[in-house]
Amino acid sequence: MRKILGVALATAFIGSATLAAPNPPRPAVERTDLQRHDLSIPGHETVQARIDIAPGATAPWHRHPGEEVIYVLEGVLEYQLEGKSPVTLRAGEVLFVPSGVAHKARNPGTTNGAELATYIVKKGRPLVEPAPEVAGSR
Repeated sequence: MRKILGVALATAFIGSATLAAPNPPRPAVERTDLQRHDLSIPGHETVQARIDIAPGATAPWHRHPGEEVIYVLEGVLEYQLEGKSPVTLRAGEVLFVPSGVAHKARNPGTTNGAELATYIVKKGRPLVEPAPEVAGSR
């Protein structure tokens, strides 16, 4: 299943002719779900996804109903967890986000930034929940 965050491409119709852009623009933040499985822990599941963040883009403040384990696949990504100073990670580096902790990710680089996110979450709840802007963040 593929979920895309970003701007939708509109298709213009003039008379009976349909005009379409040659290539739709890539979303600023894109999540591609790779796998989802029940765990041996009752009421929990694991979800693994690839998150791509375009240069200069930010995945806004959000939280998850469980833990997130992040492995940076490519580029440079800056993460900020609620109550912590921002950390910048490069390909091959990892980050752990505790359950329910608000966080955001930003790509300060000039190339695509991508992470492999593994979520250990409560089953039946939304995977991503928006969180309000955290005071004192940048």
